[in-house]
Amino acid sequence: MMVLDSISAERGGQTVVKRLSARLEAGHIHAVIGPNGTGKTTLLRAIFGDLPLAAGSISLGDRRLRAGERAGRYIRQWRDGFAYMPQDTTADIALSVLEVVALGRFGRLSLHIDDETLDLAMTRLHQAGIAHLAGREIASLSGGQRQMALFAQVLMREPQAMLLDEPVSALDLKHQVALLDLVRQETRANGWVTLVVLHDLNLACQYADNLLVISDGALKATGAPGDIVTPKLISETYGVAVEVLRDRRGNPVIQPAGDPLPEHLKTLEGIIA
Repeated sequence: MMVLDSISAERGGQTVVKRLSARLEAGHIHAVIGPNGTGKTTLLRAIFGDLPLAAGSISLGDRRLRAGERAGRYIRQWRDGFAYMPQDTTADIALSVLEVVALGRFGRLSLHIDDETLDLAMTRLHQAGIAHLAGREIASLSGGQRQMALFAQVLMREPQAMLLDEPVSALDLKHQVALLDLVRQETRANGWVTLVVLHDLNLACQYADNLLVISDGALKATGAPGDIVTPKLISETYGVAVEVLRDRRGNPVIQPAGDPLPEHLKTLEGIIA
């Protein structure tokens, strides 16, 4: 389990994440949703230790990260429990796809990559559906192919917690489903705490066990998608009128209602928050 205890984080001198608390169960997918610029990426970076906590603490199993702790060795040890895939997946390096994936075991590699690591890297590439690209240079791939390769690298880390920032943003529908199916499979099988930022609300409702709805850096709502997703919540969070339907499994399906916005949401602040 991961516990976020009243954490705050700053970026550019501004408090972006504000006293956020949550309990994230192992073996579950926790999707972070919310408008642009509301603190979702900052939240993941703070959890990973890439940004210092301004307040509060985070625990992952028997590890704990507190506000003010920035010692290099301590942060490196903290990060050992995580696999983090940032939103920017640019990879302008002269390495093959197989070599990039093998680097997921960086902490265990020597000057020689052993057969076990290469075999596991190929397994991860097969799981990601891109084993045929193993010999290609990573820089030569399309954005979507590169995203799948870097996700295969994430799986190599075998973490306690997996942090994924918009992992399907460059993928077509087929590969979005394939990647999120694999996220769910590995999360369940390994008992990982998986925290994923998604902009597609319907994918979030389809794949997440738990939603964290972030607005202006604060936690607006949390819970199972079927329990918390309502037209009112989405309208207040995103400033758009929606209808919430149900698929055959009972998951929420969100679509624009096409109706005029309520008067209290027609301000500029309400639309762009």
